[in-house]
Amino acid sequence: MGGLQIPLEHVLLIASCLFSCGLAGLMLRRNLIFMLMSLEVMLNSAALAFVAAGARWGQPDGQIIFLFILSIAAAEVAVGLGLVLQIQRRFKTLDMDQANRLRG
Repeated sequence: MGGLQIPLEHVLLIASCLFSCGLAGLMLRRNLIFMLMSLEVMLNSAALAFVAAGARWGQPDGQIIFLFILSIAAAEVAVGLGLVLQIQRRFKTLDMDQANRLRG
């Protein structure tokens, strides 16, 4: 196998940094669209780790799990954006703290 070989540790370090950024965005921001984007970053970092591990051991399992993660992410976007539209119409805001206060 010719070409550039990237060590598994480097890819896992990047995946863990991406996951940490997504987790921080999910915990710190209250805007619903930003929370969905942070969740997508977390899913993509997990997919990156699976693909890297599959490539390391020469198995297609990582790519199969990546396809599952991709389909879950697509379903999450479809349902999430539908919820975002309904929350925007009902509460006139996407701030989750504001929406919780306006419950009635």
